[in-house]
Amino acid sequence: MIPLSHFMLVSAALFCIGLYAVLSKRNAIMVLIGIEFMLNAAILNFVAFSRHDKFAASGQVFALFAIVLAAAAVAVALAIILNVYKYYKTIDPTEIDQLGD
Repeated sequence: MIPLSHFMLVSAALFCIGLYAVLSKRNAIMVLIGIEFMLNAAILNFVAFSRHDKFAASGQVFALFAIVLAAAAVAVALAIILNVYKYYKTIDPTEIDQLGD
């Protein structure tokens, strides 16, 4: 059985990569990908802790709900990004300075 610390290291690496993408990228889609990396790190933690607790599968249930919610959030975020691009002709979050007319 793989030790819990290995899962935690992979999860921390995923979270750090996602945090770097969110803080450094000037592209809304890359920011969205960074957020997804951070969500996947949390899901990995849920599953790892659930695997190491022999009597409870609640982490796996939480992970399933997190995956469903992440998929819905991506769909909504992509729709918002497409509408912002249609209006502003850019997806750089720093160039959007108003919310419309």
